Amino acid sequence: MEDFLIENYNFLTKSVEIIAAVTGLLVYKKFKDTAARYFIFFLVYIVVLELVGGYIRYVRPDKILDFLIGTLIEKNFWLYTLCWKIGAILFFNFYYIKIIENEWFKSVLKYAGFSYLGFSIVYIIFNWEDFFQISFPVFNAIGAILVLTCSVFYLVELLHSDKVLVFYNSLNFYISIVIFIWWLITTPLTFYSLYYGSVDISKPFRHPEFFGDINYITLQKLIYLFSNTFMYLTYTFALLWCRPEKN
Repeated sequence: MEDFLIENYNFLTKSVEIIAAVTGLLVYKKFKDTAARYFIFFLVYIVVLELVGGYIRYVRPDKILDFLIGTLIEKNFWLYTLCWKIGAILFFNFYYIKIIENEWFKSVLKYAGFSYLGFSIVYIIFNWEDFFQISFPVFNAIGAILVLTCSVFYLVELLHSDKVLVFYNSLNFYISIVIFIWWLITTPLTFYSLYYGSVDISKPFRHPEFFGDINYITLQKLIYLFSNTFMYLTYTFALLWCRPEKN
C-alpha cells in the first residue's frame, strides 16, 4: 500500500486538486456574488500551477525541454517560491481581508500582507542565486504564521457573532479550519528538509543512486499526500454543502 501511494503520489495529489477546482467551477453560480468566488479562482490557480510546475520532468536529455538544462530555471524552486510560498500566502491574506468585518483585524492583515511582500522581495534580491536552486524555509515559517493569523482572526470573529449558530453552513469556516490544520501539520516538515540530502532529479524515487534519506522522504510524501487529500476533499464537500454568504 505504501509503495502504491508513493509511486502514485503526483497522480493522487493532482486528482484531488482537480476535483476541488472542477467542483468549484460547477457551483460557481451559487457563489458568484460572494467573496467565495475568489477562492474558486484560487483552486483553479493551484491546478494550473501544479501543471506548469511539472515542466521539470521534461528538462532532461532527449526531452522536449532539454535546452533548459544548465539554465537558472532548470529546477522549479523559483516558480513555487513565487506562486505558492508568496502568491498563495498573499491570496489568503487578501481573502480574509475580504471576509472579515472587524476593522482592526483587517488593518493588521493589510500591514502584515504588505510587510510579507516587502520582506519576500528583499530576501530574494539578497539570495538571488539560491532563489533558483533551493526552497527557502523562512517563507514557510513566516507564511504559516500569517495564514494561521488570518484563520484565527476569522474564527474569533465568528465566535463573537450570530453566524456561529450556523457555522456548519459556512464555506469560510471550512476553509479556515482546514487551512489551519494543514499549515500546522506541514510547516514542521520544512525544518527537516536537510534529510532530503542532495537529490538528483534525474534519478527516480527509490533508485539505488537516489540521494537522500529514503525513509524520511517516504514519510514526508505520505504526510503531504494525506494532508492534501484531506484538504481538497473537504473543500469539495464544503463547496457542495455550504450556502453562499453575503459579503
